[in-house]
Amino acid sequence: MLKVTYYGHSAFRLSDGSQSLIIDPFLSNNPVSPVKAEEIKADYVVLTHAHGDHIGDALKIAQQNNATIIAVFELANYCASKGAKIHDMHIGGGYNFPFGRLKFTIAHHGSSNNDGQYMGSPAGVVISMGGKNLYHCGDTGLFYDMKLIGEMTPIDIMLVPIGDNYTMGIDDAVKAVELTNPKIAIPMHYNTFDVIKADPSIFGKKLTDIGKNSIIMSYGETIEI
Repeated sequence: MLKVTYYGHSAFRLSDGSQSLIIDPFLSNNPVSPVKAEEIKADYVVLTHAHGDHIGDALKIAQQNNATIIAVFELANYCASKGAKIHDMHIGGGYNFPFGRLKFTIAHHGSSNNDGQYMGSPAGVVISMGGKNLYHCGDTGLFYDMKLIGEMTPIDIMLVPIGDNYTMGIDDAVKAVELTNPKIAIPMHYNTFDVIKADPSIFGKKLTDIGKNSIIMSYGETIEI
């Protein structure tokens, strides 16, 4: 059993009933988030990259929960320099945690903090937890190796950006789902700001047309699979 909660943008909390983690916790300055950092309980914080709308409240959440931040080497070390407990990894590497297995994948994007400091490679992440496999694409453009990701680890839930401008738009996201072949696709990284406005129902309709399943999650909604 895996519970997935969506907080808007790219922020998701996963729980198997005993362990919990939050991915890209952009909450306090997120205009669509229904919660603030102070409300989050998590054992781990997973970061796909260092942009402000993804690292967000990671340090605060880690501190208040004594949680471990999991990120690529350079970003993890930056978090450590701010006093966080970390587990550093890199693209293609996997590790077995108490909650399950986590592996970072490539993502075509950038990664720097608000001061422009280089923070290593941007990433997606495949998480095996609660008997399910979840693929959070991170911020990325479309790439053909998504097919390989889905072949190596059959994906139950794919969290895919659709907002365009900084990431894939709807058409590229539909192709990404086609390549990865998850059981369910959930759109993310849209409508937080004007420049990434998108209609998730169009994404859902286009997936239905090619025989794929989607769930459009509301902010604060939890699903169980």
